[in-house]
Amino acid sequence: MGHHHGHSHGHSHTNSGNKTALFSSFCLILTFMVVEVIGGFMTNSLALLSDAGHMLSDAASLGLSFFALKLGERKVSLDKTYGYKRFEIIAAAINGILLVVVAIYIFLEAAQRFFAPPEVQSKGMLLISTIGLIVNIIAAVILMKGDKEENLNVKSAFLHVLGDLLGSVGAIVAALLILFFGWAIADPIASVIVAVLVLISGSRVMKESYQILMEGAPSQIDMKGIKKALCGIPMVKEVHDLHVWTITSGYPVLSCHITIYDEAFHDDILLQSQKILHDQFDIEHSTIQVERAANGCPSPHGTCN
Repeated sequence: MGHHHGHSHGHSHTNSGNKTALFSSFCLILTFMVVEVIGGFMTNSLALLSDAGHMLSDAASLGLSFFALKLGERKVSLDKTYGYKRFEIIAAAINGILLVVVAIYIFLEAAQRFFAPPEVQSKGMLLISTIGLIVNIIAAVILMKGDKEENLNVKSAFLHVLGDLLGSVGAIVAALLILFFGWAIADPIASVIVAVLVLISGSRVMKESYQILMEGAPSQIDMKGIKKALCGIPMVKEVHDLHVWTITSGYPVLSCHITIYDEAFHDDILLQSQKILHDQFDIEHSTIQVERAANGCPSPHGTCN
């Protein structure tokens, strides 16, 4: 009685676009991160080092995301029935944890500098942070061409780069304040602002990936609406065991049981329910078990009344 339905919509095209966007921005950011670390030590600027820390997590994020997309293309097997698509979410979760650790380190380092602001070479700091801003703008433009609305990894990479961009702006402002007013305290202040940004983006990515790993219903899916729509099909008595979860970002999956009256046509109801799920809720992968009221498995939670 069970039936599975699913088809793909130009998935490989967006995937190759995502891969190109992720790989080119990965190379760009990794290269500049090395420049920023060296510059941070040479100028003694925590703002630059914290921005480099953010860029390190960015590079890790982009590298993991790229690797995850490559792995996700591997074929489905009897052992891994969804292939390696879930690795993408594990990568996003690791990346979120990494960001939080980086943020905590910057907070601790900045706290010491507030009490004893060290000498910072503001001209070198200004030069490097300005180059950093340009690099981040280029990376953000590249990632905007990726499929950031659908793909959690491209989205998290884009958020990182935006955070970096703000970090570079903070370092530029701090460098100018030190250069013109001698405010050495501007350096740890800028680094704390960067750390807050890192913390916010890290916890957001962790929260989203946790929801998927816990098989929670995707936030954009209206569970009550789905049940109501399925119950609205003529000759449907009840809908129960309704589950919606996400395999990887942009890949929702549904399974449910539909109990029909004895005189109903099984195939008609199956086709109608799949059409509703596909057209109204963008769910392409559904497994629906249609059973007659006489010999189905009634559920106390499933009635359509």
